Amino acid sequence: MNTLKYIFCLTLFVFFTACEENESQDSTAPGVLVVDEIIPTNGGGIITYSLPDDSDVLFVRAEYTNSLGVDVYRVSSSYNNSIEIDGLNQTTPVSVNLFVVDESENISQAVEVEFTPLPSFIFLVQESIELTPDLGGVKIEWENTAEKTVYVHLKIVVGEDEETRILSSESPQESLFVRGLESVETSFFTKVEDFDGNITELEEKGVLTPLFEEQIDKSTWTLMSQLSVNGNAWEGSTTAFWDDVVDTAETNSDNSYFIIWRDQNGGTLDWPLDIVINLNKNVRVHRFKVWQRAYWYNGPTGVPYYFQEENLRSFDLYASNNAQDWTLLGQFDIGDPSDGNGNIPENTIEAAADGHDFDLDGVSETFRYLKFSITSNYGSDTYCHGSEITLWGLDNLD
Repeated sequence: MNTLKYIFCLTLFVFFTACEENESQDSTAPGVLVVDEIIPTNGGGIITYSLPDDSDVLFVRAEYTNSLGVDVYRVSSSYNNSIEIDGLNQTTPVSVNLFVVDESENISQAVEVEFTPLPSFIFLVQESIELTPDLGGVKIEWENTAEKTVYVHLKIVVGEDEETRILSSESPQESLFVRGLESVETSFFTKVEDFDGNITELEEKGVLTPLFEEQIDKSTWTLMSQLSVNGNAWEGSTTAFWDDVVDTAETNSDNSYFIIWRDQNGGTLDWPLDIVINLNKNVRVHRFKVWQRAYWYNGPTGVPYYFQEENLRSFDLYASNNAQDWTLLGQFDIGDPSDGNGNIPENTIEAAADGHDFDLDGVSETFRYLKFSITSNYGSDTYCHGSEITLWGLDNLD
């Protein structure tokens, strides 16, 4: 009986305590804000205001209907005195209701304001787009002073064939290369979309002929071993890096990769690990592709070794005409796609089988010697592997 009395009393205590808390909870709505200024922007506006004197204001909420007829809202914390309205594609007035919300989730009366946005920034981006021919494609540039995410739809038409590529950026000034195009007369069209789904009309940007590019033939390449690390451990060979055979996960019969082992390189992986190649001809390049080792020695059958600790990860690329004075072409990183638990998305594994594509900032000057300078792997202090490299540009120049 004593136990039952105790439980009964405890239940009553919890009940009455909860009732007292509910009765004492603040139920008073905060005061309304005072609008100080509205500055229209391209595709929206910035509303500046003064908050009420309430000490427990949590945030301001703005509700409105966007240009696509969708009811949306934006919030701004009590530490701010302004809120941005965006995602609009209209030059007609928009009505916005502003509410003050306190820590007890009480909501003030609405303050309604109306203003007319400037034309959306997507039209400014569309107007700024410029295309110029480049090796194997075109370079596309645009300005985005709003620094908001845009999606540029690039429609490419050659005769009866057409394709669309979607490019995304929030940079104030963007410059991207579109590759894989034939050196034939090509028509280009663009339209620009924002994050909220507003989009411009498709507009022709010109008829251009991409410049001729070719895959650099690797049959003339030779290793400058005196300037390079030793990548010939076990079944590995440094020269397998350019033998035109990409390593596969299913079998070890190809063995097309280099293996840099610390025991054959002074007892340590002394970064950077340089592989220096004499192309035995003059070339200019503007893009390249690198493959990781795929075969997993003593690992799961058929599972690629991509992104595992012994594979190369980051590297610098240098060019020279005398193998002494080197020009940096760029610094590159394959990246680490694994999550916090070390899991790698399946689509990323599949993409790695096709190699990792990299662009230079432009077309290199003519050079004869290439230095592939590995700056990190995925964690091993014993080995570093890599399978293949392929360059594109202009081959066998005078």
